Amino acid sequence: MRSQKITFTGAQGDELVGYIDLPEQQPRTLALFAHCFTCSKNLKPVKNISRTLVDNDIGVFRFDFTGLGESEGDFSDTNFSSNVEDLVAAASFMEADYAEPEILIGHSLGGAAVLQAASKIVGSKAVATIGAPCDPVHVKKNFGANLDEIENKGEATVTLAGRDFTIKKQFLDDLEAASMDSTIRNLKRALMIFHSPVDQVVGIDNAAHIYKLAHHPKSFVSLDDADHLLVNEEDSIYVAEVLASWAGRYF
Repeated sequence: MRSQKITFTGAQGDELVGYIDLPEQQPRTLALFAHCFTCSKNLKPVKNISRTLVDNDIGVFRFDFTGLGESEGDFSDTNFSSNVEDLVAAASFMEADYAEPEILIGHSLGGAAVLQAASKIVGSKAVATIGAPCDPVHVKKNFGANLDEIENKGEATVTLAGRDFTIKKQFLDDLEAASMDSTIRNLKRALMIFHSPVDQVVGIDNAAHIYKLAHHPKSFVSLDDADHLLVNEEDSIYVAEVLASWAGRYF
């Protein structure tokens, strides 16, 4: 596998950092990966999925959203919409320097983001979601007791996965404004939905809602006893192997 560090300009003008992972030979196609909320491109399951896809001759571009990981910017000034626009900026970079991504992959909130971004990435032909919420508003439950403070004071410090993040009211307002149902109905891309029936972070009902609204071709794969973050390596590798086989039908 060839892996190259990349920098490009994100939606808000900040320098974003990512990696393009490629097979030794010419890849069959390219995929763009959107990581989960407050995660990074270097989360082990993300790297496992990328490596396995590369083993199946699919190149992968994974990057840190604005204000996360190695990317520049203030996370508190970002929101769901800016994540979507970062994906569009990443796809534009790929098109200019490599080729436009034909597969969009999103984990958790990243799954909702790729559903939204698909129509703005003209060359995309397939979308795969992993443990994705059917509505980004789902993220609000992570803020728990801080919700009132965010609403009343305009912002609050929220601890997520052991790290502190400043969440502003504009973030909540932007989540509320996202129109996911119409986006899913009008996706016009092949769709693969991966979800665990025992996911304690994003319930399986979210996958059912997405599947019901989407038009064919659409597929669903149960991740059996996998947790939300796909901590067990075999779960993330399974996702990638199934995804690669499924994508072969379209490329």
